[in-house]
Amino acid sequence: MSKAGVSALTRGLALEWGPKGIRVNGLAPGFIRTPISDRLWSQPHMSQWASEQTPLTRMGTVDDLVGATLFLASPAANFISGQTLRVDGGFSAGSFWPIEGPTANA
Repeated sequence: MSKAGVSALTRGLALEWGPKGIRVNGLAPGFIRTPISDRLWSQPHMSQWASEQTPLTRMGTVDDLVGATLFLASPAANFISGQTLRVDGGFSAGSFWPIEGPTANA
């Protein structure tokens, strides 16, 4: 819910501040291992679960956020505003259902 709130705030501020030449964008990180979250992610079953849920099959690091941040702050993003960029290793793309194909039991 908090990410949805931040995304809505990002869009609202982009509408309000855009006419003043201010771009507003956000990042929505996925499973990122940080000193604050290390206690959770250092548990093998939690680290394995996060990796299994992420199409890139690993947890993110703080360094994984740097490129997206630099891009949004750069002139390359001059016409981007009101957007929330998901940096989540593909997690938000969804997941595959564990349903076997028609030839699995043949």
